[in-house]
Parts: sequence; C-alpha cells; structure tokens
Amino acid sequence: MAQVGQAAPAIDLPDGNGERWQLSQMRGKVVVLLFYPGDETPVCTKQLCSVRDHWEQYQEAGAEVVGINADSVNKHRRFAANHKLPLRLLSDANGDVIRAYEMNSFLGTKRGVVVIDKVGVIRYRRTVVPIFRPTDDEILNAIRQAQLQ
Repeated sequence: MAQVGQAAPAIDLPDGNGERWQLSQMRGKVVVLLFYPGDETPVCTKQLCSVRDHWEQYQEAGAEVVGINADSVNKHRRFAANHKLPLRLLSDANGDVIRAYEMNSFLGTKRGVVVIDKVGVIRYRRTVVPIFRPTDDEILNAIRQAQLQ
C-alpha cells in the first residue's frame, strides 16, 4: 500500500536520457511524483507544461519533481525536448512502480500526485479523473506541508 503516513515504495527507473533515478538517493529532500497517462496527450501535455511554466516556484519550494508513466525512455526524451520540460520523466515500462503506488487502472496509468517527505514517508496523495489535472498551487502547498514534517 502506498498511502499517506506510510513509507514510500522504492523507485529505481530510467529517465528520458536513460540515466537511473532512485528514490533512495533523494533522502533529505521532498519528492513529488507526478503520475500521468501518456506523453503528448492533450491533458498530460497541458499538465506538464504548467509545471514547466511554474518551475521556478517548484525549485523555490525545494522539491525534486519527476513525472512517471509507462512510456519508453525514447518517447520521454522526445516529449521533454518538444516541450522544453525541465523535470525528469521516468519510464516504468513494466508498470512495477505504477502498481506499487496504486496508480494503475485498466486504461493504464492514473493521473495522480504523491508527495514524499525528507525521510521517505508519503505525506500527500491524490488521484484525479484523467480529463482533469491537479493544480500547481495544490501541489506546491503539499510540498510546503511536507517540508514541515
């Protein structure tokens, strides 16, 4: 189970450049996991471009922000380059992390946000209907709250 108040499941995935990203290496930093259905889809593109447009606020909040779905490393690289996305996009091709965080559905990856505090405990979790997206203000507020833990 990946619920608020529980230890976050391990993550070790390649990003769009093929480099490994491990949650265990992020201890001491608040981490935001943005689960989203697919690269280059209308709502997902709008969501991640909004994160890009508010990137300075995310950086000021002191969080490591990554996107996760089952798309390939190559697709992530093209998507990030096409939209000048500053965040790392992690490829969970086997869906292991997506399942561990209970962000899987019969259609693929759910749209959701998980905020993990500096010691690896989930402090915020929300899934939304795929045609909607979490707001940047909502996520930034969750980051600030996790910083206080």
